[in-house]
Parts: sequence; structure tokens; C-alpha cells
Amino acid sequence: MKDYSEYFKGPNLKEAQKRSRKQVDHLKDAFEIPSDMVNVGKGKTYYIHTYGCQANERDGETLAGIFEMMGYTPAKEIEDADVILLNTCAIRENAEEKVFGKVGYVKNLKKKNPNLIFGLCGCMAQEEVVIKRILEKHPHIDLIFGTHNIHRLPTLLKEAMFNKEMVVEVWSKEGDVIENTPVTRANGHKAWVNIMYGCNKFCTYCIVPYTRGKERSRLMSDIIDEVKGLKEDGYQEITLLGQNVNSYGKDLEEDYDFATLLEEVAKTGIARIRFTTSHPWDFSREMIEIINQYDNIMPYIHLPVQSGNTEILKLMGRRYTREQYLELFHMIKEVMPDCSITTDIIVGFPNETEEQFQDTLSLYEECEYDLAYTFIYSPREGTPAAKMQDNVPFEQKQDRLERLNEVVKEKALKQNQRFLNQIVDVLVDGPSKRDETMMTGYTAHQKLINFKGRKEDIGKIVPVKVTEVKTWALKGEQVD
Repeated sequence: MKDYSEYFKGPNLKEAQKRSRKQVDHLKDAFEIPSDMVNVGKGKTYYIHTYGCQANERDGETLAGIFEMMGYTPAKEIEDADVILLNTCAIRENAEEKVFGKVGYVKNLKKKNPNLIFGLCGCMAQEEVVIKRILEKHPHIDLIFGTHNIHRLPTLLKEAMFNKEMVVEVWSKEGDVIENTPVTRANGHKAWVNIMYGCNKFCTYCIVPYTRGKERSRLMSDIIDEVKGLKEDGYQEITLLGQNVNSYGKDLEEDYDFATLLEEVAKTGIARIRFTTSHPWDFSREMIEIINQYDNIMPYIHLPVQSGNTEILKLMGRRYTREQYLELFHMIKEVMPDCSITTDIIVGFPNETEEQFQDTLSLYEECEYDLAYTFIYSPREGTPAAKMQDNVPFEQKQDRLERLNEVVKEKALKQNQRFLNQIVDVLVDGPSKRDETMMTGYTAHQKLINFKGRKEDIGKIVPVKVTEVKTWALKGEQVD
């Protein structure tokens, strides 16, 4: 077992920023359950509330797996749980305020049930300012741990049960790769598969490199084994996860990259493969060719641009120009004209002028994305951008967001219209939340579709004819 004693402390921003050439440890014996915790959850329940991105969702599945190995069962409602865990996100300020709202709510639950164990983990736990706020204002939290020590939940939970003081264990370190932790999948036919952790890009607005550590890749053999196991268990779709999947393999001694991994995963024969997220800086032509070559790699790419202006991109630390991004975009479309491409855009970044915002609009008009996730700039304490003067008035930010979203809606509808009257393959997720007589699922191009179908086909890939097109979704009928 590796000695972790040097990391038993709260978060430290300077430590989290360090990047060394030290080889990453791939650990297969780091997870263990103390003997007196094996059945501690018998007759008890847990509740995990996960905020944020797919990486957090996948972490939530590991946390659930660990709880269930200790005998706990999931609670349907937060009010019924014996252990509550908030698995948090730090990407934007409003996400953090939602968490603190829930923290206040759980305080009342603890008054009713003094034996309730309440914990907070994830990216927020890696922030010094958050820990300080918790220590000062929220002493009813029993347990805090970060993104690097999820596997130590049994030991930390034991301490929280018997200690009268708050248990805090957050490691500000570059990170290891922990294998062989249990997992309880949230979905029976679609699965997240981590291929790497962390980020080395240090975009000036982003807190993720500090909360998730340096880029570190899982061994390809471990990834392939996981995918093969999922296929044997009947899973139809996997999504390869990383903060920047294109960087996969750069830290490994073995000579392979993301294109190599993509091809090897495709060769497993699993029905559908997706990946997220891609940074334009590392996207290679070889990757594009591999995606185009294999039918089970879906023709969908999320390619964040963030801004259409080169000066703003430089301030953001994005490491590419407008022209370089467009060159990559058109290369993808040249090889795969039918590929769906989505993006992320931030408006109102410090110093952004109206003219520079117009560059973002013109880039969007040129690319005609299938969809965009759009945001008003939100400063994150500890990042370089937070030290810049936030000199775009909020009213201007809102106005720019509204104007951008009008273009987003226009292009989303246009891109969806190309599927009208087409027969598309749909992985059936289940009944529609709005209309239980309709089924819902996603096409290969990541289009949400509601359709007349059969409940017995949940978890299967079925042909559906698109009969109606809307801005954010399609409608259709299953074809026998």
C-alpha cells in the first residue's frame, strides 16, 4: 500500500498548480474496506446528490459502488437517508451556490436526525475558499474529501462516525490512477468509461486543473478490459471520459495516443462509442480518420471554441487562434460532412468588446453548429482571469448571451431539419418524462428524439422514422 500520510491536509492552491515529470502511479491495491466497515451499512441507506459534468457523474457511480459494498442501499429521497453526500462541481459560481443552498437544507435534517452523517466531496472540496467558508459557517458537515481520495471513503466514513470533529481530507496533489474501485452504474445500457483524469491546459478562467490534478492516463489494457466487460454485460453505448481526451497517452511510457485507443475500443465491437471532451489544440487528422473509419464511433464531436476572437482566445489561454480553430472545424467537415459538431461559448470575458463579440457571432454563422452550451463569464477565485478587471457590465453580458442564443436556436433547428423523413437508429432510454405514451432516446448524431415505440425495446437500438423537427429535439415513429 502506498503511504499517503503526507497528503492528509486541506486544499492548497499552489500545490494543486504544480506539474512535475514524475511518473504517475497506477494503483490496483489502494482501495480497501476496513473489516469493521464491511457490513456497517446493513439496514441503512445512502443518498448522493451529484452536480456538474460527466466526470462527476462517473465519480458518483464509484461512490455508490463503495456504499453498496459496505451494505448500504440507495434512498429514494434525501430525507430518508442515513448518509448524505453532496458530490460537487466548481466550474461556475451559481453551481456552488446551489450546493450551499442544499447544505442549509441538510442542516435541518440533521436537527431531526442527530445520527445522520453528512458529507461533501468533489471539486468544491478542492478549493481553499470553500473549505474556509465551511469551517466558519457550516460546522454541521461531518465529512469533506476531494477528487483524489474517493477510494478512501470507507476509512473516512468510519472516522466521521466516531469522531466528534469534522473530518477533512483533501489532497492537493498531481494525482494517481486508482483502479479496481467498485461501481454501481446509473444506467443499464449506457456507461461512462474514464480514460484519463486531470488537465494541464490551465485556461485562465478554469478551476478544473486545480481541482482535478494533472493529466494522467489509464493504461489502455485496463480501459479495453472495462469496455469488453461492459459489452459482455449487454451495454450498448460507452462514452470515453476525460477533461481533454485528445491528450490521452502523452504521460505514458507506452507509445500510443487517443487515435490508437479509439481504434482499439472500436475493435471490441461494442455498438456505440462516444467521447468527451475534446480540446481543439490536440485534435489530430488521424483521430478524424479513425472516427470516420469505424461505424460504431458515433459521428458526433463536442469541440469547445469559447470565443471567436483571437485576442480573447489568447486572454483565455486557449492556445489556438480563430483561424486555427476554423481550419480544424473544416477539416472535420471535409472528412465527415454529416458529422454533428457542438461547442461551448463564454460571453462577457474581461475586456471583450462588442466588435470581438461580433467575431464570435460570425464564427457561429460560419460553423452552423448543431448546438452550443453558452455561458456568461463567471470569475473563479484562484484562476488568472479572476485577477483581471471584470469590466463588461452585466447588462451587456446578458444582452450578448441573448443575441448569441438566438443564433444558436436558428442553427439548431436548421441542423435538425436535415433528418426530417429520415430513418435513424435510436438507442431507447425509456418513456418520455413529459408523455409516458412516447419513448425517448438518442440518435447516432446525439439528437434527442421522442417517438411512438415499445417499452420492451428499452436498452435496444431500433430504427425510427423522423416525422417532425423541433429546435431542441426530433419526433418520430418506430419502424418495424
